[in-house]
Formats: sequence, structure tokens, C-alpha cells
Amino acid sequence: MPAWVQQGYDEYAKRLPRECELALKEIAPGKRSKNSDIARIVKDEGERIIAAITQSAHIVTLDISGKLWTTPELAQAMQRWLEGGQPVALLVGGPEGLSSSVKQLARESWSLSKLTFPHPMVRIIVAEQLYRAWSILHNHPYHR
Repeated sequence: MPAWVQQGYDEYAKRLPRECELALKEIAPGKRSKNSDIARIVKDEGERIIAAITQSAHIVTLDISGKLWTTPELAQAMQRWLEGGQPVALLVGGPEGLSSSVKQLARESWSLSKLTFPHPMVRIIVAEQLYRAWSILHNHPYHR
């Protein structure tokens, strides 16, 4: 990722307190070419994603077909996640999305927008929105 992406993500991740730590795990996408078996690539990516998830995790997929949350609704979801005491895995798929096996594990599905965002932007948007949701829960002035 370009340095500006890492800087943007790091800026919001470092603002979150320890009890709401944000840790990024990247799964290498499968190689794509003109004649690639896309279904197989998505399946393989899904297997690698599942292998990287903590067994006890509350899984939330980020998917265009997921629920569109307002920021206050995200804050409510965050409150539930924190009270649940489980690690939360926010999963973003590759260019073709998440495999059906990953989607089946999800307890929730979140759509950032009806728009399509480039993957570098998604990590910054998610980190910023999580920080904003945390700021709502703690009456921090960041969210006005």
C-alpha cells in the first residue's frame, strides 16, 4: 500500500484505546490473469481469511449487500461488540468480494456505502469510522 494509506490508517488506529485496539491482518490476494479461475481464487482467499480469524471472533463482513449503518448505529454496534467481550473480525474481501464460506460465518454484514471504494480507501474509512463511533460512546468532541 502507498505510504499515505498506511499513514491514514495508523492515524485513526493509534487514537483508539487499548480496549478497542485495531489490528490489521492482510491476506495476500490470489494472482489474477485474463484466464484465471475467479471462483477458485475467491474460494482460496476465503480459506486463508478463515484460517486467520480467531476462533472466538464475532465476525462482521464488509459487503455491498450488508446493512448501511449511520455512524450512531455503528456506535451502538461497537457498544454491543465491546460488551460481548469477544474479538471482532471485520472482513473485507478481494476485488470479487468474499467467498460464500466466509459470508456464512458472519454474524453481521456492514455496507460502507452503495458506492464502490478502492481497497486502500476502505481501510482508512473503516478505521476513521470506528474511531468516530468510539468518540460517540465516550462523549469525545471528535464527533460533532
